[in-house]
Amino acid sequence: METTAIAVKGRPREFCVDAALAAALRVFWSKGYEGASLNDLTEAMGITRPSLYAAFGNKEALFRKALDLYETEKLAYVGKSLAQPTARGVAEHLLRGSMENQTSTCEPHGCLGVISAVACGAEAECIRLEVLERGKVARRALVERFERAKIDGDLPESVDVEGLTSFLYALLQGMAVQAGAGATRADLERMIDTSMLMWPSK
Repeated sequence: METTAIAVKGRPREFCVDAALAAALRVFWSKGYEGASLNDLTEAMGITRPSLYAAFGNKEALFRKALDLYETEKLAYVGKSLAQPTARGVAEHLLRGSMENQTSTCEPHGCLGVISAVACGAEAECIRLEVLERGKVARRALVERFERAKIDGDLPESVDVEGLTSFLYALLQGMAVQAGAGATRADLERMIDTSMLMWPSK
């Protein structure tokens, strides 16, 4: 765990960088990039603005570090989903992993990527574009996985892989929006169960 000492008004102040970044992530996750003010961030992180700038750079740089942490810790289920032996298993693991993430009692509900991609104005356009670009990387990996499933005969030849991936993404994003709006775990489970009934079979 990394600890940083920042000089504030002539006195060194030590704080845990990892803990401060985790706190910043929760603020961004709750309020989105634009909704999170510097006061919100410094209060949650327990540091001053000079300490924030010295340790993380500006708000934009802090968000990127928080997004890295989010992808590493909160989206670990994505890689495990892609490793499932069947395309149906990939989809169900993704949906249920997303649900677990979004209904955690320890973290904000919703998806940081969806919140930040949707709730960004013109001044934060670069942030929105980066979030969308990161999402494209994951989407390409999913398309490739479904293409392999189609070649292996795990998906019907008639399946439009791009369309199937878009359908799955729409479900994931819809779940994130609904979770952020207060949908319960039972609500999301019903959506997943219904979606899997619609999964293409041979």
